[in-house]
Amino acid sequence: ITIADSLEKIKETFEAHEEGGAAKLQKFIDGALDNYNIAIKDLVYRPGISPLELVTPKTAMKLGQFFSTIAKDVRASFNNPYLIAILEFPVLFLGAKPSNTPAFYSFMNYADFGLGTFHPKNGMYSVVQGMVDLAQELGVTLKTEQNVEAITVEKGKTTGLIVNGKKHRFDQVLSGADYHHTETLLPQNYRQYSEVYWAKKTFAPSSLLFYVGFDQPLKNVEHHTLFFDVPFENHAACIYDQPRWPEEPLFYASFPSKTDGNAAPKGKEAGIFLIPLAVGIEDNENIRETYFDKIINRFEYLTGQSVKKNIIFKESFCLNDFINDYNSYKGNAYGLANTLMQTAFLRPK
Repeated sequence: ITIADSLEKIKETFEAHEEGGAAKLQKFIDGALDNYNIAIKDLVYRPGISPLELVTPKTAMKLGQFFSTIAKDVRASFNNPYLIAILEFPVLFLGAKPSNTPAFYSFMNYADFGLGTFHPKNGMYSVVQGMVDLAQELGVTLKTEQNVEAITVEKGKTTGLIVNGKKHRFDQVLSGADYHHTETLLPQNYRQYSEVYWAKKTFAPSSLLFYVGFDQPLKNVEHHTLFFDVPFENHAACIYDQPRWPEEPLFYASFPSKTDGNAAPKGKEAGIFLIPLAVGIEDNENIRETYFDKIINRFEYLTGQSVKKNIIFKESFCLNDFINDYNSYKGNAYGLANTLMQTAFLRPK
């Protein structure tokens, strides 16, 4: 199923796969847009301290959506399993199964179908470069290769950092790192949450990623390609119900060189393959290679081409790398899950 670049075209696709699909999708997206406006304009910039922050005339009218789920809402409108999977898949990365994600989070579908999906010119690193340029323009000093080993505290106030074995004094310390990791940098008596607390929290998935270079352009793929040829529910259960490696993984493949000429040399193709995974499971090179073989074999079958012989570059990134490079708790890739009991004021302060 090809998802086009406008809602009108997507509605035509839905209609082709289910009678009345166009009208049902429009109604679903209208509701998602309403949720998006409430989330962005009324909720997202609030501090998340009090339940009263959620109480507005608009949110009061949406109360039922916090107790219903994405799965219920989607399945109440659609019967085609492929259309259901298309609408449920975006919320998987919020950190819960569609059956456990509040229906209010349908605003993810509006962001996907209504706002569209964008790719930065010259690739993702251009976003990083843009942030660096802006920071330096504003007089910010950026230091890299700095391993923060501790946050120093005196009389209840942060006084600085220990970086690469050297103590530095600062007026204030602001951390954008993994919350659990940041707390481990503080003296024990200044931490707000225990290891038991973190162990009970639900986290968004980790991922196994492969960055692959091919010596020729690939056929029958788009910039964004999702492979739903195996049951969605089975894979989701391996992430959230009984954490383990899935027998038959869903996977996503991105080929930025299809739209960005700078993503690969002329006549070559750049590919990124992603498998969502549970946090805290075993990760080693043998497992990674086993799963690369699984998905590349299916990729060849489903796209009708042989590509393994054309691979000229391959690197992987998985749980251990998320832990080592980002200090992410249990190797998660997206932070705390957005379940009902971890929403707004119920998230750690």
